[in-house]
Amino acid sequence: MTHEELLARHRRVMPSWLALYYDQPISIVRGEGRHVWDAEGNKYLDFFGGILTTMTGYDVPEVVEAIQEQAAKMLHTSTLYLIEPMIELAEKIAGLTDIPDAKVFFTTSGSEANDAAVLLATSYRQSNQMLAMRNSYHGRSFTTMALTGNRAWSASSLSGLSVSYVHGGYRLRSPYGHLPDTAYTEACVQDLRDVITMTTSGDVAAMIAEPIQGVGGFATPPDGFFGAMKEVLDEYGILFISDEVQTGWGRTGENFWGYQAHDLVPDIITFAKGVGNGLSMGGVVARPELMDCLTANSISTFGGNPLSCAGALANLDYLLDHDLQQNSLKVGNQLMTALGPVVESQPWLAEIRGKGLMLALETVVPGGLEPAPESASALMEATRKRGLLIGKGGLYGNVLRMAPPLSLTEAEAEAGLQILVESIEEVGGELA
Repeated sequence: MTHEELLARHRRVMPSWLALYYDQPISIVRGEGRHVWDAEGNKYLDFFGGILTTMTGYDVPEVVEAIQEQAAKMLHTSTLYLIEPMIELAEKIAGLTDIPDAKVFFTTSGSEANDAAVLLATSYRQSNQMLAMRNSYHGRSFTTMALTGNRAWSASSLSGLSVSYVHGGYRLRSPYGHLPDTAYTEACVQDLRDVITMTTSGDVAAMIAEPIQGVGGFATPPDGFFGAMKEVLDEYGILFISDEVQTGWGRTGENFWGYQAHDLVPDIITFAKGVGNGLSMGGVVARPELMDCLTANSISTFGGNPLSCAGALANLDYLLDHDLQQNSLKVGNQLMTALGPVVESQPWLAEIRGKGLMLALETVVPGGLEPAPESASALMEATRKRGLLIGKGGLYGNVLRMAPPLSLTEAEAEAGLQILVESIEEVGGELA
């Protein structure tokens, strides 16, 4: 089946708003390590991992074996029964956080995890008021869409929540962006105080934030930024939810969780994506009094199912046994160091940002900060043509995102760099 034939079938039965990459969309049918093959036999080095989801790599024997072994026993029961892999995974994840006596609830996605976290926070605080960050993304469910501060991903303004937005880590277009780190943080903290005072009744349930904004284009605040904000939240009793769907599991290199760069312990943590390495897996971690605050019955039909938990356990063990967090730091620094001078030489690239294996390039019209989404698309096409897959994001669709599996080798990083540099030079030449 050719890509053209698949695209025709896709358009007949799938919604028009289901986004596809590339002028000529591709179907990925096989993966091995950090490489994938499409339906027409083309091989690619994957620098996006299914949106930061293929965390340890494709076809990892230890993970595949665990999934096969569990599949031969039982695919599904439900949380109405005891599930040993779910309990074991919860114990492991709880122990990897800084939340004391943590409890874990499993979901099937990051959207559902954030939805559950907001349910806990609003129920515990008996308030429907929430704080969120400008340029944020927290999911496609009805509740999480209301928390998303990015118009491109907000399909509806209807919500049962009352949400106020504060300035966050997207410095390039911030009115405070010219300030040094400490002053920038202080200005955003003062904005938080003003928003609480002017736009809420004071009894806000929680603030939800991504330590590094994912869909927003890997916008990265100064270290300590959210710790300073939490000091204000604590004055009001407002809970802090750290959305670690994209920043968790060592991807930032420096820390296992993104929040650990900010000298704080969240009240609630949400996770998904990488922990399942492609299996449907998400969840919430919270203090006992928060997790246990619901007064109605609840279950999760698919969250925590035996197959996903067995695969996630093996995946997490592989991550820890091979110290992929340290690899993310090392190889991420390799990419950042090499790309820095290249970006500086190209007037259509505003900056490179991020941490570890979570890096982004923002494209602009040369001579200013006007977004240039067409340049981002051109760079995506140029890298695909040469055998490299990267992602796209940002408020204006003008940010290239790179988030390969955390097992990326130095040699593979060098191969990806060569393609990136050649592609950047090609697009830069066309623009010139």
